[in-house]
Amino acid sequence: LWNGSFPFYPGANACFPFNTALAVIISIFLSVLATFIIILPGIRGRGRLFWFLRLVMGLFVGVVVLTIQFTRDWETGWVTANTSYKSFSRALVKADIGLHIGLAGVNVTLVGNPVNQVNETINYNEHFAWSFDADYDHSYGESLEKGLPSPILYVAEKFTTQSPCGMHRQYRISGHYASLTLWMAFCTWLISILLFSMPILLYGGYMLLLTATLMLFSLLFFFTARNTPKCPIQFGPASLKTDYGGSFWLTLATGLLCLLLGLGVIILNSMQPEKLKLVFNLDEGKGEE
Repeated sequence: LWNGSFPFYPGANACFPFNTALAVIISIFLSVLATFIIILPGIRGRGRLFWFLRLVMGLFVGVVVLTIQFTRDWETGWVTANTSYKSFSRALVKADIGLHIGLAGVNVTLVGNPVNQVNETINYNEHFAWSFDADYDHSYGESLEKGLPSPILYVAEKFTTQSPCGMHRQYRISGHYASLTLWMAFCTWLISILLFSMPILLYGGYMLLLTATLMLFSLLFFFTARNTPKCPIQFGPASLKTDYGGSFWLTLATGLLCLLLGLGVIILNSMQPEKLKLVFNLDEGKGEE
């Protein structure tokens, strides 16, 4: 005991206001976009508009495929409940509890409503990773030693390997396969950009179709984990339920966009190749392949 009470983690971890990996990726792509915008006035005629649209579309697909690897909102859920705050204490707090599942782990958030209660600032955001180089159970054990709030430990315990819920294995395997297919989609996107710049338009369209297929397959892998039976996460009468998050829907939209663009290139190449050459600013003698 310390001053007559059980030791407890004194406050929330100081966290960076945003994901640094995402910030680096977005900054790089924005720098590339700014560089090409600078040289945009050097392109003559209406080909300038088509060139700019191709640039924006290509960079958008690339940044989405790369960033969703590191996002943590493939599946999200929130609940507001009156719950115990500390172990071995009867004090109750009203808080918003969030669960955010990504490909590499889960984030559990706890925000007081209001933030200042029981003489403390209740504002936590804890990440528990299950990637190949991470040990989820070890991270959970460290959280127990820190004495994190009971709601965070309760939610995190559902995803441990020893939990009877069995969610850890399913989410971990599905996340690994989804991540692998997305890395493959990033590679096929790079190849499509190379083929369009050579220009070999037909095969570039095929690569876009393959990119779309891989992205949709990654959603299928995550869908299998999302629809496995789960243990209920109860806080008294309130239940924490999750649904597909922003990263899932962004991946779906981008995959469908690649599918439409790839089909458009293939159809135009077979039916109206002159219009396709116009879109890609090709002269009559170019792009015969």
